[in-house]
Amino acid sequence: MSLISEDTDPSGSRAAARTAAATPQPNRVTFDRLELNRILNLYGRMVADGEWRDYAIDFLKDRAVFSVFRRASEVPIYRIEKDPRLARKQGMYSVISATGLILRRGHELERVLLVIDRKLSLV
Repeated sequence: MSLISEDTDPSGSRAAARTAAATPQPNRVTFDRLELNRILNLYGRMVADGEWRDYAIDFLKDRAVFSVFRRASEVPIYRIEKDPRLARKQGMYSVISATGLILRRGHELERVLLVIDRKLSLV
């Protein structure tokens, strides 16, 4: 015996579930489209140069993290983090090396990512 009456559209409940899954949860920090576009442009250039091979994106409660790997089985060589709690202090964007050293922190993503662009292009 079905719990759905004949008058209800079964695709309507699926559409509601799909839109609920597509919208990010309000307690998660995410990268917006422009930020992700800038990060992925850098990632694409580094993959084309053979420097990077894989990435991972984590959306946590307090920060969003884009991790870059030389190989998938290793620890990330760089982590690009967005932490809105630091927006008024040191800047919400930071680039962190594999050893945990903060290479650069700032208010603008473009300027923070220059530390990766310059370092890999000078070698």
